[in-house]
Amino acid sequence: MPAITAIHFTDPACPWAYSARPAHARLRWRFGDQIDWQLVLIVLSESAEAYEARGYTPERLLDTQHRFSARFGMPYSFELKPRMSATARACRAIVAARELHPALGEAALRALQLMHFTTAGLLDDDEAVRAALATVPGLDADAVVSRIDDPEIVAAYEADRAHARSAEGSPTHAQDRFSTSDGPVRYTAPSVIFERADGRRFEVGGFQPFEAYDTALANLDVTLERRRAPAIAVEALYTFPEGLTTAELASVMRPTDLVDADFDATTAELAELAAAGAVVREPAGADAVWRATGAAAGGGTVGAAAGSDQQQH
Repeated sequence: MPAITAIHFTDPACPWAYSARPAHARLRWRFGDQIDWQLVLIVLSESAEAYEARGYTPERLLDTQHRFSARFGMPYSFELKPRMSATARACRAIVAARELHPALGEAALRALQLMHFTTAGLLDDDEAVRAALATVPGLDADAVVSRIDDPEIVAAYEADRAHARSAEGSPTHAQDRFSTSDGPVRYTAPSVIFERADGRRFEVGGFQPFEAYDTALANLDVTLERRRAPAIAVEALYTFPEGLTTAELASVMRPTDLVDADFDATTAELAELAAAGAVVREPAGADAVWRATGAAAGGGTVGAAAGSDQQQH
């Protein structure tokens, strides 16, 4: 039984949430199944017009992508979107996948983030959402998209929205890592609340470095086992059969918290592994998602598990 529950507030269109994936990958490597991750969808916008009313444009998004890419290293395509898009339908698709199994919800989130940030696809276009979800092993994309307007899914989605908008008076509120973009004080992506079974909890609000998460967990439970960094990149890739971007893998490979992620060294190691046939490179925007060769063909552990701008968002 997991020692800690991690309530993760997120949205597939938030560049801060996308940029936190390297830190979250390192958390998952270090603590494994001692942490039970639970997704809560924020829903940044229920209509494209609401985004536009707040001053967002495709050109502004493109500028944001360039800045976030340079700062955090996650892959972007730098394609100009044809228009702004709401996140509501994509969030409901993730909820529908999550209702099948938490691992499928996580995989659906990842697929839609990659679609949003590395293609010109739109999160309120059901066909684009379907195509992205079709890349998730073990997930029936047609069935998930067909449930986007299902009353049961809508009710769960509304519960997520309400939960995300319950941050008033919280540590996240006190730290000024909240938003009131649509009225109530809400958690910004990728806020995480770590909870123990006895009710003790620790909030890491908004975008934070890996060390903030690690400190929170150390204060909650000193008995958690901490796995050392992998000796070679392919070892990590077998633990993440869905694949990792270069930035995520470089984060997992950090030998100590006193050493920054070495993107260049990770890239060089991956090139050698690819030449030897040990890893598969799948282009994603200006970079790639990497998979271990043995895990790439089946990609199957998600399916197996299912059977088993400078403004924070």
